[in-house]
Amino acid sequence: MNILSRRGFLAASAAAVAAAQMPRLALAQTPAPIRLTAATRTLDIDGRAARVFGLAGPGGQGLMLDPGQRFRVDLTNDLDIGTIIHWHGQIPPNAQDGVPDMPMPLLAAGETRSYDFEARPGTHWMHSHVPVQEMQLLAAPLIVRSQEDIAADRHEVVMFLHDFSFKTPEEVLAEIGAGHGGGGHGAHGGQAMQGMPMGGMGAMQGMDHAAMDHGAMGGMPMGQMPGMGGMMGMGGQMGSMAMDLNDYDWDAYLANDRTLSDPEVVQVERGSRIRLRVINAAAATVFWIDTGTAAARLVAVDGHAVQPVPGNRFGLAMGQRLDLSIDLPGETGAWPILALREGARERTGLILATPGAEVRRVDAMAEAEAPAFDTDLAQEARLVAVDALPGRPVDRGQMLMLGGSMQPYVWTINGAVWGQHQPVTARSGERVVLSFHNMSMMGHPMHLHGHAFQVVGINGRRLSGALRDTVYVPPMSMVDVALDAGEAARWMLHCHHMPHLATGMMTEFAVGASA
Repeated sequence: MNILSRRGFLAASAAAVAAAQMPRLALAQTPAPIRLTAATRTLDIDGRAARVFGLAGPGGQGLMLDPGQRFRVDLTNDLDIGTIIHWHGQIPPNAQDGVPDMPMPLLAAGETRSYDFEARPGTHWMHSHVPVQEMQLLAAPLIVRSQEDIAADRHEVVMFLHDFSFKTPEEVLAEIGAGHGGGGHGAHGGQAMQGMPMGGMGAMQGMDHAAMDHGAMGGMPMGQMPGMGGMMGMGGQMGSMAMDLNDYDWDAYLANDRTLSDPEVVQVERGSRIRLRVINAAAATVFWIDTGTAAARLVAVDGHAVQPVPGNRFGLAMGQRLDLSIDLPGETGAWPILALREGARERTGLILATPGAEVRRVDAMAEAEAPAFDTDLAQEARLVAVDALPGRPVDRGQMLMLGGSMQPYVWTINGAVWGQHQPVTARSGERVVLSFHNMSMMGHPMHLHGHAFQVVGINGRRLSGALRDTVYVPPMSMVDVALDAGEAARWMLHCHHMPHLATGMMTEFAVGASA
C-alpha cells in the first residue's frame, strides 16, 4: 500500500475533475469540504492483529492537497472517546490549532467539526494532541503540494514512521516512569545532572536577550554572554556523562504501517526521479534515513526548502520531516530505503522496485547499532534556508532551560512542568529569539505551534539555518531560533517526545496584541 504516492491519490482528485466538467456558473461555488475521520482500524504487525487509531481521508490514511487548495476539512470523530487533531506544520487561526481547551474542547464521540484556512505547502502531518492517542497511531500524513512540485514532475512517495507497542500507552508510560522501559539508555541517565537546578543558571531565566547578535538580528553572541563561556564549551560533548537514548524498547517500528517482515514495495520505473517525503510520527524514537546505494539530496526540512545537501544518510527526530530527491539509475533493480533506530539495531523501511526486479528480504535487525543522532548538531549546521527570514532587529529574547531526569521520570521547561509553567511572552509582530538550552542527558525535539522559525545559532555560533517548526536540541547544547510572533493567542511550545510531554514538558508562547 503506497499510501500517499502521487498515483495513489486519484480518488482525492475526483472532485477537481468533476468541477472541470461543470457549467461555468457552478464553478463559482465553494468546493465541498474534504471528509476526514478519526476511527479505529486493525493492522497486521508481524502476523499479530493490532487495534489502533487512524485518520482516514478520501484516499486512505492522510490527506494530500493540490497547489493553492484551501484546507477545508470536516473532521468527524468516530472513536468512542473525545479527541482533537493538531495540524502539525500548518498555521491555522488559533481556534483551529487543535489543542485541548486552547481554546476549543475535545471533539466528542460522534461529533463533526469544520476547519477552513490557507494551507502551507510542504511535507506536514496531523495527529491527536492527546499523547496517549498519538501513541495509538492517531496520526497521518498531511501533504500540500506546490506549483514547484508539479513542475518537477517527480514520483512522490511518503514514508510515515511510527514506533508501536501491543501494550496500552498507559502501560508503556508506567513502565518508562518506573525505569523498566528496557531501552538502551546510558548508565548515568539524567542522574548526572540532578545536582544542578533544573531551572538552570538562576537569573538567566528572566534575562532579556533582545541585544543578542544573530547575524542580522542584533548584539552579543550567546556563547560570549557573561557566565555562558564554560557551559557553551560543553555543547555536544558528553564527556564522562552518558547520553540517554531510547528509554523504551517498542514491539515494532513501522513505515507506512508495516514492518520489514512485509514492507511496502513501491513500484517505480527505471531511472525514476523521486521525491521521498519522510515524516517521523514516532512517540519516542529518533531515526536515521538510509538510502543505501540510491544517492539522495536533502532538499527540505519541516516543509521548508533548504540548499540541497547530498548524501545517503540523514536523521530526523520526532515531529520532524525531511524531503529527499532521489534519482534512480536507468536499470532494473530494488532499492531499500531504511529508517534506523538511533543507538540500536532495529530498523524499518520500504523498498523502491522496478517491474520484474528481484526484491530480497531485509532483516529488521541491522548488523551494527546506528549512532546517536546529531549530538554535535553537525547535520543541523549544514542546513541553509532557501527563503530565510528577513533581517531585522530582535525585539525580544528568551532563554528556555530544558531539564529533567530518568529517575524520577520528570521533564521540565525552565524548571517547571505544565500547569506550573510561566508563559513565554511576546507581542504580535515582534522579532523574537528563543534560546533552547538543554541541561538534561536526553535530546528534545522542541515544537512551536502557530509559527515557523529559523535556526540562527548553534552553541553560540551564528548561522542562517533552516526554517522549521520542530528543532532537535541534543544534551548539553543550545539552539537559538528566530521568529516573528503571529496571531495574539496562546500557542503551545513543547517537547515532541511523547513520554516527556506526558510528564509535563510543555509551556506556552503567549502572544499579546501589538502595542
